[in-house]
Amino acid sequence: MELKEKISRNNFLRQLGFSGAALMAVYGLDSCLNESAVTPSGAGLSLDLANASYAKLKNSGSYVVVNKVVVANYNGNYIAATLKCSHEGQNQIQFNNNEWYCTAHGARFSTTGKGLNSNGSRGLTVYTTSLVGDILTVNA
Repeated sequence: MELKEKISRNNFLRQLGFSGAALMAVYGLDSCLNESAVTPSGAGLSLDLANASYAKLKNSGSYVVVNKVVVANYNGNYIAATLKCSHEGQNQIQFNNNEWYCTAHGARFSTTGKGLNSNGSRGLTVYTTSLVGDILTVNA
């Protein structure tokens, strides 16, 4: 069997009887499925805390940014969040005054990712961490 004509997804769906709102629903569902399939950059990130690059993490309130993940020392516990703010997608999250903060528009988030002001109302993606010896692992 030989394919003689290529058609767009839109035309294909129209030929199946989809139109207007139904097409929007299909496209909307497709984008949701694609977003959920993306693996965050924090998945499986490992930091050797004995490495001088991460020495500042020994101090409570300090943070480092590695592979678009912000890792912080919060009162002796290690926490991690995405660098990308949910407000406007800026890669400007930092750890400041015991909370996640976006320097672009002032969005504030709790250490668990809950929005603390209107710019942070969408919340922030946070990752789980585990420490074995000097190896800190950040998981999605």
